[in-house]
Amino acid sequence: MAIQIKLIKSAIGRPERQKATVKALGLRKLNHTITKEESPAVLGMVEKVKHLLEVKEV
Repeated sequence: MAIQIKLIKSAIGRPERQKATVKALGLRKLNHTITKEESPAVLGMVEKVKHLLEVKEV
């Protein structure tokens, strides 16, 4: 199963760990959308910055 991840809030002013997590997911700009396979690693990263993201199953 795949999930679609969209950055809906900026990482500016957030702790460095959250900025690094957003970058590791491959998100660059606001409203940038990516599709990733559901895995424990990806789901863990999404959980850490869920307040900045919008997640959908595809």
